[in-house]
Amino acid sequence: MAVTGLRIGVVGGSIAGCAMAIAGARAGADVTVHERSDGELQDRGFGIVIPPPLHRELVAGGYLGADMPTTPVATRVWLARAPGRRSARELARQQAPVAPCNWGLLWRALRANAGSGAYHRGRPVASVGHTASGGAVIRTAAGEREYDLVVGADGHRSVTRELVAPEVRPVPAGYLVWRGTIPAAALRDHPAQLELLESSWVTLGFPGGHGVFYLIPGASTGSRLLAYAVYASPPHAGTAPDAPVSAAYVRDIAEEHFPAEWADIVARGEHTSQALHPVADFVVPRAAEPPFLLAGDAASVTRPHTASGAVKALQDALCLERSLRASASAAEALHRYADERSAEGARLVGLGRRLGRALVENAPDWPAMGPAEVAALSRAALDGDDSYLYGSVRRQR
Repeated sequence: MAVTGLRIGVVGGSIAGCAMAIAGARAGADVTVHERSDGELQDRGFGIVIPPPLHRELVAGGYLGADMPTTPVATRVWLARAPGRRSARELARQQAPVAPCNWGLLWRALRANAGSGAYHRGRPVASVGHTASGGAVIRTAAGEREYDLVVGADGHRSVTRELVAPEVRPVPAGYLVWRGTIPAAALRDHPAQLELLESSWVTLGFPGGHGVFYLIPGASTGSRLLAYAVYASPPHAGTAPDAPVSAAYVRDIAEEHFPAEWADIVARGEHTSQALHPVADFVVPRAAEPPFLLAGDAASVTRPHTASGAVKALQDALCLERSLRASASAAEALHRYADERSAEGARLVGLGRRLGRALVENAPDWPAMGPAEVAALSRAALDGDDSYLYGSVRRQR
């Protein structure tokens, strides 16, 4: 490591915060994490997916243990309800390997590998600021601590971002996403759907939106959950992006638009978790301004179609470690980090907007599509970009 003896303060102890703590510790820094919650975070059991090469890199690098469970699948299957019927029609298949995992289990694995540095729970950060010597200070109810650099890993309402990029505000997409998890046991009466999900993840198109379904590990050893995300407009035209909408609306969508078997799973399945929130995005002009650095959702939030929330946070951490090891000063490391991660955040936000237009805002006539139409839709939305979710779709420049 070129930079030695650094004191790094991390604001936020979720996935991004723990990953950045590992990065700092691996590069030889003394790291302290400030987490506002006074409880464990592992009960947040929603599903996420990770590109298999990134998962292997994280295991090899000591960020994750090889024993952290995932449910890898290699194929993406596109479905819709057959016209005039309640059965499912397969539209296309794409080779798109992913390693689905459980948010809570991922956090637990990162937390376990975060090193011997201090992890303070139940201490919300009131503010961050500069010191007279050019360093940074974190202020909590317990007092002030000075650091050589501060990592803002405190999500979309980041207090650190307010100092680095106070003008940045979320841009609403105008539609919503419903997330849920259902015990895989609920699929026992739907063996065909369970068999499909054993080897694939599913995109189910319907008028005005789509849903994504995949299996993830459960909290108890050997258990599994069906995770889903359903994207659609609010039930009433002109509804404000932040207006309350009943989570039951997803059941109405399923009953009206899904094939009967999938509607039965979502509308009547016993959920272990469910949440509803508006879709929005933003990106900061620069992901670091010495002595401050932004990571994860503090730096950018992309529409969830990119499946890059946790992925980007993990990649942020790998970049920080590389930058610290290759730099002669903390400021040089942060400039290296900003050059790489600012561009990636902007790329992902642009990709998410294109996918949102293609799959929700201007959703196609799904039942009329076949493999050629799905491939064309994918290429148009990617617009020459890369996404591990569209692995076998050839890029078009």
